[in-house]
Amino acid sequence: MVAIQHRNFTIEMICVIGLMSGTSVDGIDAAVVEIVGKDVDLNVELLAGATYPYPPALREQILAVCAGAALSMVQLAELDDAIAFHFAQAAQKIQIGNPTADLIGSHGQTVYHRPPRLQSNERTSLSHPITPLGYSYQLGRGEVIAQLTGIKTVSNFRTADIAVGGQGAPLVSKVDTYLFSSPTQHRCVQNIGGIGNVTYLPARQGNWIEQVCGWDTGPGNALLDLAVQHFTNGSQTYDKDGNWARQGTPCEALVKQWLTQDFFQIPPPKSTGRELFGVDYLNQCLAESAAYNLTPADLLATLTELTATSIAHSYRSFLPQMPDEVFLAGGGSRNLYLKQRLQTLLNPVQVLTTDEVGVSAEFKEAIAFAVLAHWRTLGFPGNLPQVTGASGDVLLGNIYSPAAV
Repeated sequence: MVAIQHRNFTIEMICVIGLMSGTSVDGIDAAVVEIVGKDVDLNVELLAGATYPYPPALREQILAVCAGAALSMVQLAELDDAIAFHFAQAAQKIQIGNPTADLIGSHGQTVYHRPPRLQSNERTSLSHPITPLGYSYQLGRGEVIAQLTGIKTVSNFRTADIAVGGQGAPLVSKVDTYLFSSPTQHRCVQNIGGIGNVTYLPARQGNWIEQVCGWDTGPGNALLDLAVQHFTNGSQTYDKDGNWARQGTPCEALVKQWLTQDFFQIPPPKSTGRELFGVDYLNQCLAESAAYNLTPADLLATLTELTATSIAHSYRSFLPQMPDEVFLAGGGSRNLYLKQRLQTLLNPVQVLTTDEVGVSAEFKEAIAFAVLAHWRTLGFPGNLPQVTGASGDVLLGNIYSPAAV
């Protein structure tokens, strides 16, 4: 941490590495950021960002686990260690040529996410009532990252919010609140990773922070990526710029049918993951598309339309009012066809990317977990209860310090 003298007061600046791998399992996004301030005076500067792909065999194992593959405890421990090792490597590589980091914020790799159960009469095999609390499991232990890098590490961000009744997602809304809000414009910050999530930011007037809301909007890239892998027998992992989908024609009847899925009708707070929008869901989509004789390009266009339409549908269904501007982030922000479809569906709302307001769209989530780690060490709560459904503000993450040498 560096103290900078500015006129009559001292500003503390901290250098933090944010690490993130989302539901697309593309690789580990690493961001080196300098952070000044805490909430309304928060300022973040990205010094470096890079994505470090998982080794193919490790990525395949992670995707298999996300799809429900069984693991022994030995295999689970080994997978946890392998992910932590690659996260630590990413932190070490991104440090080269950059200021020495004071802190690491590591989201880890989500392999299972279950939203809270509002009510249930089911019972487990042990005859105990099923807890109404949610459950979210990220691999890549923070204590291992701290030891391998020699840098204090914060990880396991979601459990504290879940423990007080929250969804544990989306967790970046409070960061979005202080980085993207405007004194005059109503904005949405829409992340499109494997799953999409939105933060709605009213103009900074009156009790505006209390009016911030957010939720998971549904599939982002997850179904698209799975479909590309299906049609290419794994030789391609995503539709670059949406060029393949652009060649097809969306089947509006299928999009309308798929939008009747319960998740899209449930009011926020809500979250989801590959447990719903994963391989089984894609197989169902493929089966239902057979009656329409769709080409691969047609199906990709239809899945793209599902992502775009589900976002627009959720805005019109659950926002207090439509925004003036939408700022995209995540891998989906680079899908030009998807961005075009969103612009058409949301017109006259302007659809931009967070790059256009000075925050990297590619590394926004990694930046957010760097900020959340910083907040944790300051004792500043990182969740927004009205977004996650938690019963109150909580500190997010566990702090791990490297052993003294």
